[in-house]
Amino acid sequence: MSEDRLSPRELEIAHAYARGDNYHRIAEQLFIAPSTVRTHLATIYRKLEVSSKLELHKILEGGKPQRKSQTDQTAIISELALNLEEAISRERTLSEVLRIISGSEGRIAEVIESVLGYALELCDAEFGLLLEYKGKSGFSASYTKGIPPVFHQWWVEQGDYKPSPQTAIGRMAASHDIVNIIDVCAEEIYRTDDPLRYATATLGGARSFAAIPMLAGKRLIGAFTIYRQQLRPFDKKTMQLAQIFADQSVIAIENARMVSELRSEARQPTLK
Repeated sequence: MSEDRLSPRELEIAHAYARGDNYHRIAEQLFIAPSTVRTHLATIYRKLEVSSKLELHKILEGGKPQRKSQTDQTAIISELALNLEEAISRERTLSEVLRIISGSEGRIAEVIESVLGYALELCDAEFGLLLEYKGKSGFSASYTKGIPPVFHQWWVEQGDYKPSPQTAIGRMAASHDIVNIIDVCAEEIYRTDDPLRYATATLGGARSFAAIPMLAGKRLIGAFTIYRQQLRPFDKKTMQLAQIFADQSVIAIENARMVSELRSEARQPTLK
């Protein structure tokens, strides 16, 4: 049988993926990183000589594979197939985010929770925060997803917190540009007593981290932050995805404010 070519872990991942689970869901079930799921799937595709999820499903259901030559071309086709499926998944996810925003009717908490969830899934990150910019008083962690409880409690206790200019969030606030940290423990600020960097690394267990500005025109309204607890730097494609989610969060927040203002005006008595 074709399934005999797979290890027990590969077989487990193959069945989960074929039934519709995504990388993030499989990773949570098996207590591994989403990138590890992806690596296993690339191996599975090569071993079974399939080039689509549909083919994978048929083989797992007992179908016979189409015989292909065992060459480098097989590996290339399998890799391209996974890339295509990932691109389709991204498009569907972004469409779903837009649908949620358009139908939110000002329910900002629900929308941001969904946006953060999708962002973590597609950006292959363990947890994320949406920090609201409060001007001179700094930032507050208005929305979080998947954050370790002790790190979440740290943010709650800070209230409005003004990070130092050397932190990633401080640098992002000054430049209005993405700050992508390869290793939070390798920067000089980690060897100081900076409370935010300590909390990020020690309480959050973060190693790789990115802060993405949320801009309404040229006005900074917040920061979209994503974290990995393994040393796996975010690549350019992931940063582009994160920026899209940050932009969608801005739309959701601005829409919510507009709805709130309209409702407030509607409650005002009409002068005769």
